[in-house]
Amino acid sequence: MTAPAPASVQTAEGEVDWTRLFLGFGGMVVGYFMAVLDIQIVAASLTQIQAGIGANADQISWVQTIYLLAEVVIIPLTAYLTRMFGTRPVYVVAAGAFIVTSVLVGLTTSVEAMIIMRAFQGLAAGAMIPSVFATAMTVFPPDKRVTANVIVGLIVTLAPTIGPTLGGHLTDALGWRWLFFINVPAGLLMIFLVGRYADFDKGDPSLGKGVDWWGVGLMTVFLLSMQFVIEEGAKEGWFDEPLILWLTVLASLTGAAFIWRQLTYRQPIVSLQAFRDRNFALGMVMNFVAGASLFGGTFILPLFLGQIRQYSAAEVGTTMLISGLVMFVSAPLAGRLVRAMDARIPMVIGFGLAAYGVGLGSHVTADWGFWEFAGLQAWRGMGVMMAMIAAQQMSVSTLPPSMMKDASALVNLIRNIGGAVGLAVLTTVLSHQTAVHYGDLAAGMSLGDLQAQTLLEGLRGMMEARGGLDAEGAARKALAGLLQREAAVLAFGDAFFVLAAGCAAAAVLALFAAPARAPTPPGAR
Repeated sequence: MTAPAPASVQTAEGEVDWTRLFLGFGGMVVGYFMAVLDIQIVAASLTQIQAGIGANADQISWVQTIYLLAEVVIIPLTAYLTRMFGTRPVYVVAAGAFIVTSVLVGLTTSVEAMIIMRAFQGLAAGAMIPSVFATAMTVFPPDKRVTANVIVGLIVTLAPTIGPTLGGHLTDALGWRWLFFINVPAGLLMIFLVGRYADFDKGDPSLGKGVDWWGVGLMTVFLLSMQFVIEEGAKEGWFDEPLILWLTVLASLTGAAFIWRQLTYRQPIVSLQAFRDRNFALGMVMNFVAGASLFGGTFILPLFLGQIRQYSAAEVGTTMLISGLVMFVSAPLAGRLVRAMDARIPMVIGFGLAAYGVGLGSHVTADWGFWEFAGLQAWRGMGVMMAMIAAQQMSVSTLPPSMMKDASALVNLIRNIGGAVGLAVLTTVLSHQTAVHYGDLAAGMSLGDLQAQTLLEGLRGMMEARGGLDAEGAARKALAGLLQREAAVLAFGDAFFVLAAGCAAAAVLALFAAPARAPTPPGAR
């Protein structure tokens, strides 16, 4: 027998009202998609936004950073809010706030106003994210939860993949402000569907008494400090910058205090009890690596294509679509595998495929383009989709329904943090290894290498043919540029290897999880 669906999605005969369930859940999925999309859709047009509001390079980076900081803070709080007020009221308010803040961001004319409005927009977006997974795992009958999980997995993977492409074309056609105005019709659709059909649970107003405000404060300081260190550390040279060092100390102290508070307070703002479950604890590691692989892949490929191959935004988007298409096509297969067998098996296979695909990039050269990256993206896309669905399923497979909202918030939080850590690690690897490889290449040339001398002579001849006043200096400058480019290519290969190693380690770690199989439909053998 399967657990009964909530009365609000049952017909008079006691059957599941699938129309009502899918419309309500569909509205929440739209919100989830827009919240995740709003990170990547803006990334492709930061240059245009910077010119439009007169910001410098450091200021414009905060347009993205503040959105992510706000999301990270609100995601774990959402579980408490939905338990206190119910899923529908929280989601409708968040969707309304998302519409208003999106319009205000689109109308801003100064960088200061945009950063403030992006913070509020991030809070609204973050409040819509964790409820979707919790709903998928509690409202749907057990034998249908993997299907709902596949839908959630598609949103998580597709939104970052198509975001840069959609953002670039939208900016070219209508201007950068429409990156935010496009949220209005989607937000109105969310409010209608969720407000009318998503009455899935009731709140517990008694939770409003004795709110753990100390816990809220400690969590806020901890997450803000940690996320800032992760986002900005690589740019500032990590602990060479005093601010990064002291924020790391602050994050460590407040993080430890927050965990102690949540384990000892009678009514914790974020329940950590789920970590006592071995599958959930291991699943958090899997989701962390999946987040790093997903967001790391969508970061490193466009960076290579833009910096090394000089691709336009449209060309980058076209190349990246391979990954999204493979994820879309492989999602039903991944769902079937997770439903048919122990979740550890598709998880190991998925991380293995991702490791193999990303590992292909360790042999990258300056000539790699669409077709060379097609195979890498296909293997990575298929692997990440399979691993993510299996990791989500395994994480909550042995948890009681009462823990599902807190567990969902933690799953989403850990995945986001994994993505941020992945980007920070890759940025550090690229910066450090580029310098190392450049030094090695330059040292090799300083030894009087015949090939290097021949190349320098050829460059000098080209500069003389162009009529330059200082052919020797121009030739040496051009040679330095070639060395820098080759060093960067080698560093990208190292970054791909690091990403592959993380996926391979996750595949091995997945073997230590307890057996977890998705529920079978009634009557199935």
